[in-house]
Amino acid sequence: MLRAIWLLILLGLGVWAALFLRQMGGIVEITVGNTFIGVPVWLGLLALVVGFVVLHGILSAWKSLRGWPARMRARREARHRRDGDAAVTRALVALAAGTPDQARLEIRRARNLLGDTPHTLLLTAEAERMAGRNDAANQAFRLLSQREDGKFLGLRGLLRDAMQREDWPAAQRLAREAEAAQPGAAWVREERAALALRTRDWKEALALSPSEQLTGHRRAALALAAAMQDPETASALEKQALSADPGFAPAALAVARRQAAEGSPRRAKSTLQAAWKVAPHPDLAEAYLADESDALARVKGAEALTHENRTHPESRLVLGRTALAAGLTGRARAELEALVSSGSADRRAYLAMVDMDAVELGDSAAGRAAEAKWLRAAAAAPAEPRWQCLSCGTTHAKWEPVCEECGTPGRIEWTGGAAAKGGSVVTT
Repeated sequence: MLRAIWLLILLGLGVWAALFLRQMGGIVEITVGNTFIGVPVWLGLLALVVGFVVLHGILSAWKSLRGWPARMRARREARHRRDGDAAVTRALVALAAGTPDQARLEIRRARNLLGDTPHTLLLTAEAERMAGRNDAANQAFRLLSQREDGKFLGLRGLLRDAMQREDWPAAQRLAREAEAAQPGAAWVREERAALALRTRDWKEALALSPSEQLTGHRRAALALAAAMQDPETASALEKQALSADPGFAPAALAVARRQAAEGSPRRAKSTLQAAWKVAPHPDLAEAYLADESDALARVKGAEALTHENRTHPESRLVLGRTALAAGLTGRARAELEALVSSGSADRRAYLAMVDMDAVELGDSAAGRAAEAKWLRAAAAAPAEPRWQCLSCGTTHAKWEPVCEECGTPGRIEWTGGAAAKGGSVVTT
């Protein structure tokens, strides 16, 4: 409405100006050679206005004519975009509904309308994978990985397929490319850590595993496994393993062996004593007493090892056994009976009682009765602790980074005998 009012005002002013000029009179003269043209002022001005309007109309028509193909292309692209977006939406619905054939049909329409864009290629790959056509899916992922705006998505899809096929060299290469394409991506770091575990690259697994997920025993196990693979940094890695889990016997033994080899036997014994204080283990006692050949000296060594964790079942057992070996049957009986009375004795304690009564009572009726009693108790007692894979239940003669029976890394732990019943023993 306001524009119409302004237009009427402008028209009124134009008419007023034309009448005013006509009343004033005047002639516009144009002389070309011998030709003379004279027109009134108002008519000349009217001719200029008409000429301007005609020229403007011609130029506007020419511009519109020249832009007609572009406008047609824009309309066609907009229609394709609208139809393509609708096809993408229908493809997403088909994928969510679990109908890959319908999804593939809709995605084909979308690619015809939109071209090979990142989202159409990604949907193509997912639909082909859902349909069981992995080769076609990987082809779409490869096309996606060749685009700067979709490289990471393509590499991620190819990496997932390589891991499913257990093609570890290809998976490691793709993981490195994905990290280069998207530095700092948490998903890539997690996948590289998983690949390191799969390929038993313990040092890389230790470096890549998230600190919040890699604590205590798991970090110690990876660090010790890495030390077994890398002799150049083994010393630092062994110390790292012991620091992560001071009660991890294999780490304490590795550190103590290195200290003894470097000419520090006292430091080695201190390391074993510190580990025994946290988590007594029979291998620690064996290493601590290995240099003692005299039976009485072994008793004193056992007392030195166990004095800070005196009432632990392993402490009582090692004290009882060393005392019995030294002929100190009274001392041995005191330790072993205290262990049996505590209710935490396993089969080893009862078998040690058999040996002790055999020494004290000999081949007598009382000795045979005592032996039968302790053997029955041993049969009903829990089995001795052992290294056991918590994934498959297989028991091992010593700790290893990976269970060769089921292939699971980092799951071999020192467990009580009751939990290990039914496992097969693997000698490594």
